[in-house]
Amino acid sequence: MCYNSYFRQPLNILYSSKKQQKSSDSNGEVTEEAEALIIKPSQRSSEASLSKVLYKTFGPYFLMSFLFKAAHDLLMFAGPEILKLLINFVNNKSAPNWQGYFYTGLLFVCACLQTLILHQYFHICFVTGMRLKTAIVGVIYRKALVITNSARKTSTVGEIVNLMSVDAQRFMDLATYINMIWSAPLQVILALYLLWQNLGPSVLAGVAVMILLVPVNAVMAMKTKTYQVAQMKSKDNRIKLMNEILNGIKVLKLYAWELAFREKVLEIRQKELKVLKKSAYLAAVGTFTWVCAPFLVALSTFAVYVKMDENNILDAQKAFVSLALFNILRFPLNILPMVISSIASVSLKRLRVFLSHEELDPDSIIRGPITNGELFNNWDMPASEAELCALHFSINFTVPEGSLIAVVGQVGCGKSSLLSALLGEMDKKEGYVVVKGSIAYVPQQAWIQNATLEDNIIFGREMNESRYKRVIEACALLPDLEILPMGDRTEIGEKGVNLSGGQKQRVSLARAVYCNADTYLFDDPLSAVDAHVGKHIFEKVIGPKGILKNKTRVLVTHAVNYLPQMDTILVMTDGEISEMGSYQELLKQDGAFAEFLRTYANAEQNMESSGNEKKIYVFLNRQLSNSSTYSRETGKSQHQSSTADLQKPLAEKNSWKLTEADTAKTGRVKATVYWEYMKAIGLYISFLSIFLFMCNHIASLASNYWLSLWTDDPVVNGTQQYTNVRLGVYGALGISQGIAVFGYSMAVSIGGIFASRHLHLDLLHNVLRSPMSFFERTPSGNLVNRFSKEIDTIDSTIPPIIKMFMGSTFNVIGACIIILLATPIAAVIIPPLGLVYLLVQRFYVATSRQLKRLESVSRSPVYSHFNETLLGVSVIRAFEEQKRFIKQNDIKVDENQKAYYPSIVANRWLAVRLEFVGNCIVLFAALFAVIARNKLSPGLVGLSVSYSLQITAYLNWLVRMTSDLETNIVAVERVKEYAEMEKEAEWSIEEAAPANTWPEEGKVEFRGFGLRYREDLDLVLKNINITINGGEKIGIVGRTGAGKSSLTLGLFRINEAAEGEIIIDGINIAKIGLHDLRFKITIIPQDPILFSGSLRMNLDPFDQHSDEDIWRSLELAHLKNFVSSLPDKLNHECSEGGENLSVGQRQLVCLARALLRKSKILVLDEATAAVDLETDNLIQSTIKSQFEECTVLTIAHRLNTIMDYTRVLVLDRGEVVECDSPDNLLQAKGLFYSMAKDSGLA
Repeated sequence: MCYNSYFRQPLNILYSSKKQQKSSDSNGEVTEEAEALIIKPSQRSSEASLSKVLYKTFGPYFLMSFLFKAAHDLLMFAGPEILKLLINFVNNKSAPNWQGYFYTGLLFVCACLQTLILHQYFHICFVTGMRLKTAIVGVIYRKALVITNSARKTSTVGEIVNLMSVDAQRFMDLATYINMIWSAPLQVILALYLLWQNLGPSVLAGVAVMILLVPVNAVMAMKTKTYQVAQMKSKDNRIKLMNEILNGIKVLKLYAWELAFREKVLEIRQKELKVLKKSAYLAAVGTFTWVCAPFLVALSTFAVYVKMDENNILDAQKAFVSLALFNILRFPLNILPMVISSIASVSLKRLRVFLSHEELDPDSIIRGPITNGELFNNWDMPASEAELCALHFSINFTVPEGSLIAVVGQVGCGKSSLLSALLGEMDKKEGYVVVKGSIAYVPQQAWIQNATLEDNIIFGREMNESRYKRVIEACALLPDLEILPMGDRTEIGEKGVNLSGGQKQRVSLARAVYCNADTYLFDDPLSAVDAHVGKHIFEKVIGPKGILKNKTRVLVTHAVNYLPQMDTILVMTDGEISEMGSYQELLKQDGAFAEFLRTYANAEQNMESSGNEKKIYVFLNRQLSNSSTYSRETGKSQHQSSTADLQKPLAEKNSWKLTEADTAKTGRVKATVYWEYMKAIGLYISFLSIFLFMCNHIASLASNYWLSLWTDDPVVNGTQQYTNVRLGVYGALGISQGIAVFGYSMAVSIGGIFASRHLHLDLLHNVLRSPMSFFERTPSGNLVNRFSKEIDTIDSTIPPIIKMFMGSTFNVIGACIIILLATPIAAVIIPPLGLVYLLVQRFYVATSRQLKRLESVSRSPVYSHFNETLLGVSVIRAFEEQKRFIKQNDIKVDENQKAYYPSIVANRWLAVRLEFVGNCIVLFAALFAVIARNKLSPGLVGLSVSYSLQITAYLNWLVRMTSDLETNIVAVERVKEYAEMEKEAEWSIEEAAPANTWPEEGKVEFRGFGLRYREDLDLVLKNINITINGGEKIGIVGRTGAGKSSLTLGLFRINEAAEGEIIIDGINIAKIGLHDLRFKITIIPQDPILFSGSLRMNLDPFDQHSDEDIWRSLELAHLKNFVSSLPDKLNHECSEGGENLSVGQRQLVCLARALLRKSKILVLDEATAAVDLETDNLIQSTIKSQFEECTVLTIAHRLNTIMDYTRVLVLDRGEVVECDSPDNLLQAKGLFYSMAKDSGLA
């Protein structure tokens, strides 16, 4: 994997943090870490490796852990050695008592030292892990800001977010294990040496068994890894699809496509579960070998030892010291293959691939002063094969400073790509681009951050009151500020969900105007706003008299009426500039442009040229009257000056928040959550697995007790009597233990899969059934978090944790029973120690759980912010705001680590205290054995002390598992949380289902209809009474925010009526199922959203139509030529969000959808906003011819599209103001007349 493209020279410049000032500020460290990952390595190593950089950055601190680990490993072997001395002491009746007490003390001191050293070691490891994760998240974020668009296509948003969440986590886990690479072999060698001393060559039998098990484990580790890759792949696909579903949820609801997409998700999920099932079987086998290995080893060793020579006597010392050593051996042998496989991990590779993606060359455009002109391009840019929008064969143009340039042309001819090229977003093949000074950019689809309206406009600049007010007024945002609940302090949801399309575009425009750059690039900002607002914006902002009159402005536009005022016009066809010149010059040339104008501009043109002075005067007049019509009832128009008015009174101010942050529940996890989980598994399986656990542990205790009886057999003539019987029973007990283990392992794993299938299905169903308002309130980050992180936990974390939890519980109980059997007097001491243990544990689990919840809640903003950045990356780059966003990301990551670090420390705190309790048990077990040495057989002493040596580890494990279980079961709680949310009405109601042919004539009646978005807000529509007869064509017009789109939302019951009703062909739509309603009405929505998948799937997700039908609809939507030219035709893969089609083409795809459904009622929501006039005419004529007998409701911005409709409905502030045929309305000289006048139609 060649890395060197990644560490190219410019990088140093891009990411250099101010290295000089290593101040002690809190942010300093994180940025340093993230940067250290990127700083260029020395010239020699052209092959830079990620691991090398990681080592250089984090190595030194981490090296200290080596010493601690080594010391700990040596101390581990002290236990068995002291045990040997103790057993000898009990055997030797003449030894003085002080020896026994001395050994006991020694055992205790060793154990305590071991505890302290081990946790110092863990602390270092975890802190390193945390730093690693921070650095990796930092570097992924920084990389995402500079990656080229073609590279962006190879890794979807879902994958990049996964890199940040899952893979960074894997690195963190690795830090704790990595030392095992040298520590495990060291432990094995030491243990074998001591065993040899104890039992001689027969140890080799045990070792042989262990060595045989190593390849088994290794094969399983490899297998697990391949499954993991497969599962990650399915998971990536699922998250990607979920991401799209959540982004396009409104469209899914309008089209009633939820079920089709639910099937798609479940299909991917099915694959995922298949893989999970395989890994579950593997895990069961794994547990089986893990639990049975030590037993098999002991069995084979003892059998060989006893059989080798009649005189080999298995006495207590040999048996129990060997058992203790075998227990030590078990861990390193099992962990080694795991560590090896995780070091060669998938994550490292995925990360490396992402980090070596190509980057935008910061030098592809030169930003600097030039003498003669201002923007100057000269390129030859054949597109890379992957890009469908082939671009610019060779383009030369120079723009004088301070001029206004229009770029016009057909849909898909490369206008937006031209702007991208000026921003340095395209791949430059040759030539050069020079842009003077800073750039401001308004994209075609506004990108809005989840922040207040004010923050969206200011975008990181200083606040300048007067300028801010001028900008807001120029961008026609004042009336909107009145409507918003908290003026410009209103929080705007993700992707601007609570703004209309026109408002989003104006906010995006205001952001550009406010930043006061030298060059402005506008990608068709006027298309999404009403004609008169567009005119206002052109006059006040873009045009020759606007705020920006001294700046250089490049405007991509479809609006013909602004062209005469341009300094230069560029006409583009198929990625080339075909003509260029001023308006008059182009008319004289009589080329393509003149042709283009003749078709469209006759009516408008005459009016335009008949004296500009008059027109501007009329417009000013209109402007004055307009500012008062905005607020007729409230009379606010006079005093709109003070900013205090812009921000509504403080009382309201804080009460209104749109998005709900991810909340953390508090307190213990309720028992019901466990019960829910058990029900999800199935009660039968749950109880079966508990029973099998019991069997396993009873067999295990019995076999060890049997061993102690065996070692106490009297020795006659140098041999023991019943060796064969003893050996046979010992073996049988072991085998039954193995069977039980395998049984419960399978039960838990299979149960886990049932549970995850069930819970995911529920979650998906509940989320899809939620009403639109739920998605507007809930940031998509939270939902994606539920689908990725929480479901992942339920899939792959909870079942193993349950296994380990049950295992540890029974182990601890077992150990206590054995100690009580050997020295009943211990009954005095175990309960008080147990109490201490419980207190410590309760105290810890409560803290740890809350910390974990806080950590998980503070993780959501990191992803939300990251998601947002990926969507708006071109805007961020254009405004050169990368530094600020990187800093925001660092702050959010820090917030997250603030919750994580305490939880590491809390873990250490707990472990030290718990192990102390465990060490006390060891102390007392040994002490009582010494006191009662005359009554005890050496076999029992050996048994009791060797069990007590293990108890520390078990106790530690038990608490860890208890808290893990509690913290992870929270995932079930959070997935279940959405089950209790409010739901939409039923999708289909059998009894009330309308006839298949309904609606037959398409008559729509609104009776006293009123609508509000939320209970606590005012009515957006009030008392709408209107009857629309079948086949009528109705245009709906009104200022932005007058409630035009709300009308359609009411018709589709996206929002239920607050009062009144809508009747279609005699059926009250509130009474039937949502799908019954939505399948029968078709909408062409305002923002054309496509889903990734084939074009065919986008047109017909339920596969109801034949290919001929689809081709016919494409032909009518004027896409046939385009689609036939694609290599895969109908199976052409659309990328995420349809990004490989231009916005106009996407709009046409939506038209094709409508043509396919061919329903009686068609709603067009500003459908032609992003299309040039020619295509617009095509669409209009298609709609006229194809939907002749259907009822058509059009929400129009361009009034010329609805001039020939039967009636026009004029809305203002949520009420019907006028409703009549267009001609009558023009005669009436009302609101419609004034709007028509603005767009030059009257």
